[in-house]
Amino acid sequence: MNGLNRRAFLTAAGAVGVAGAATGFGVSLGSGGSRAAAAVPPPSLALLRGGREHGAVGAAKAVAPSAAGTTLETAAAARGHAGYRRLAKGPGWQRVIRNDLAGGKKGRDERRKTLAAFAQFTDLHIVDVQHPLRYEYLRTETASAWRPQEALTIPATVALIERVNALRNAPATGAPLSFVMTTGDNTDNNSKLELDWFLTAMSGGPIVPNSGDPKAYEGVQNSGLPLYWQPESDHRDSDKKLGFPRVDGFLKAAIREAKSPGLNLPWYSTIGNHDLLPGGCYGSSVNGFFADFAVGGRKLETLPPEQAARAWKAVKKGLDPKGHDFEELLRSHRKKMRGVTPDLRRAPFSRREYVAAHLDPRHRGAGPVGHGYTRANLMEGHLYYTFEIAPGVLGISLDTTDPGGDYRGSVGTSQLRWLERTLKQAQRADGAAYTIVFSHHTSETMTNTQPDPSAPKEKRHGGDEVLELLKSHPGVLAWINGHSHKNKITPHGTLWEISTASHIDYPQLARIIELTDNGDGTLSLFTTLIESAAPDAADLTDLTQTGLAALYRELAFNAPAPDRAEPLTGQPSDRNTELLLRKP
Repeated sequence: MNGLNRRAFLTAAGAVGVAGAATGFGVSLGSGGSRAAAAVPPPSLALLRGGREHGAVGAAKAVAPSAAGTTLETAAAARGHAGYRRLAKGPGWQRVIRNDLAGGKKGRDERRKTLAAFAQFTDLHIVDVQHPLRYEYLRTETASAWRPQEALTIPATVALIERVNALRNAPATGAPLSFVMTTGDNTDNNSKLELDWFLTAMSGGPIVPNSGDPKAYEGVQNSGLPLYWQPESDHRDSDKKLGFPRVDGFLKAAIREAKSPGLNLPWYSTIGNHDLLPGGCYGSSVNGFFADFAVGGRKLETLPPEQAARAWKAVKKGLDPKGHDFEELLRSHRKKMRGVTPDLRRAPFSRREYVAAHLDPRHRGAGPVGHGYTRANLMEGHLYYTFEIAPGVLGISLDTTDPGGDYRGSVGTSQLRWLERTLKQAQRADGAAYTIVFSHHTSETMTNTQPDPSAPKEKRHGGDEVLELLKSHPGVLAWINGHSHKNKITPHGTLWEISTASHIDYPQLARIIELTDNGDGTLSLFTTLIESAAPDAADLTDLTQTGLAALYRELAFNAPAPDRAEPLTGQPSDRNTELLLRKP
């Protein structure tokens, strides 16, 4: 098949232009769009950003490979061995060659041809720390309920964007990076305000990371409660007992306006459970109790230990997917709640509102329009799509979040069948075409089979079924995801599953991924981790945007995590790697 037709196929199923798409959450569903067909939509060759075809490698010049700005060169390391530890530059992490799926042949460095190079962000968890629906009081049960660094997610995300903007070229091949993919949990609590902050950070513009009272912070960090780090007090809270410092002016600085340059690369978006579900685990709804509570004036900040234990057990085991027990808990503690300033911007968003926000011209940035989502996604409410990574390389973004609730993932039968059709058509379109799949959940965390309320008779399918489908198509090279907040790379017979650590928890990383043809019957996937552009060493008196981003890293390193069995950095073989594959 000639290059034109191959490219037409690769853009066919979703990443096409949506000229004339309406703006924001008020988008009209009735003008200028046709209903999405059950099969892959017809092809289009629309250019999605200023003269540069999205996903194509080679629009900028390749340069000599360099470890600069990556964890191959240096990675943050702690000073000292006990108590609250400061960070500093440490030695880099070496690249590990993995031959699990194919043997490496000598001389491939000179023969190889770069097919694709891009970056992955995952689990940014941009969070409105003053949101009434947050369950920080479950910190006694899990480190993910509340983190000392959470108020600084905006400057931290901007620092990660700045790192990629400065890097531009891939470290293993020197090829220009062509895009960034976010693999979900871009936001924390299904809030329109958080979604706006995320889209603005990625596309560029000013962000005021504050809600409720426009002039004051109203959250757990000035509550006086010992469960949380009280940065502007001498109160001996649980974190100060571990050596956490007093930082005067912290809360005022945390809600001060920040500015993002936006990515200077195109970027695509994949949805996660925290994006769609209140708390990341309760059935989605833009009406009802949770919606009213989210925009209201009461916030629960403390809970008796035995009640916290029961609530966390229900979340962890998926016992309350619709949130009925959680609603009752909030109702029963209403008199004990803190009064906060109501804010309609905290309202939850629906699947269609999520897509509409991505289509909003205000958030186009470097493109493409919709960041993978199209008018077809808007009209049907389907959050899966395809896009062209590079000529001959297809990208597939899946939606593994069940609107019925539960933090664990799955896909419905209609999406699974769509995936099967898309993979078959890719094989027919060109025998040399390759596919890389993106999702939020890992194969191991797709174990929730709760029905989707919008399709109660449709079966849900777990990660094992998705993995078997991917393995049955030799052109599928990798499944790239997040969710677990841990670096882990797993071989699956014919493909690699690449799971990347989050940017909310230490070690706060993103990945550069490069695909090469080695000219000897093998392919290589290079994975290289990067840290943000924030300084390794934080200055507790520097409350500038950059200083806060550095403090974010230090606080995250020191955050207590008693429920974690092993480091989220993973093993060396899960970090900077060359992953060999047999060429299909």
